[in-house]
Amino acid sequence: MAKRKLRTFDQVEEEYYREQPDEIEGYLKVCFEEYAKDGATSALLSSLRMVSGVKGISTLAEETGMTRNGAQKAKSEAGNPRFEISTRLCRRWAIG
Repeated sequence: MAKRKLRTFDQVEEEYYREQPDEIEGYLKVCFEEYAKDGATSALLSSLRMVSGVKGISTLAEETGMTRNGAQKAKSEAGNPRFEISTRLCRRWAIG
């Protein structure tokens, strides 16, 4: 019997937004609305990481004025991007 290859929710979500890039803006708006309600920074950063994964690390670096290495570090789970970086992303991605 062949084993089924299962994907995580994060993998499915990232694939969806790669195929539906026009929906990223709406997704981010909802993320920021939820953040305004509950202040869950970790959820917001997780969403920003997913979107930056969809757009690619080179695009993230270019759009924020960071080095590619700096963008990679900010995107990682261990990274803790400054609020100003998140703000740059939001402006660049037409949020707020």
